[in-house]
Amino acid sequence: MMNIVKVISTKLDDQSRRLIKYLRMGKSDVRESLQASPYGTDSNPIADMVAVYAPTLQNGKPVIIGYVNKNQIADVGEHRIFSTDADGLVKMFIHLKNDGTAEFGGDAKNMVRFQELETGFNQLKSDFNSFITTFNVHLHAGVTPGIGTTASPITPGTPSAADISGAKIDEIKTL
Repeated sequence: MMNIVKVISTKLDDQSRRLIKYLRMGKSDVRESLQASPYGTDSNPIADMVAVYAPTLQNGKPVIIGYVNKNQIADVGEHRIFSTDADGLVKMFIHLKNDGTAEFGGDAKNMVRFQELETGFNQLKSDFNSFITTFNVHLHAGVTPGIGTTASPITPGTPSAADISGAKIDEIKTL
């Protein structure tokens, strides 16, 4: 028979399997079982999570098969994964939305494709630096540079040293 249980703590055994210590049928019924989860998923519940306990055909080998989620906001067809601190406050999330968008930790700013941004930026920087070179060597007809010139001196332009490499996020990849 499956039960709803309350998580007390967790630990890894000597085979790197997660063991969940929980209260099953009152405060004197403390037990420990393996956590079962989908392939490729590694999660560690916080204390006081409400879990689903299920027996197996192996006598004395029950498992924790899931948790009652207090942070559900995904709409129909969506998938959201998140992490929390020990108090259950969401700290980071990835939300795959049903409109084809994805949110990585929020929805206030946009991510960019760095390579395309860098290509456009470098072209702009090159065009600007070519303009500065042309500006610095140009002469006005009828004006003789040097002593006695009545024209205001022209301050030479400075080539751009702009750099956007600090905007690149190596830890997050996209299409």
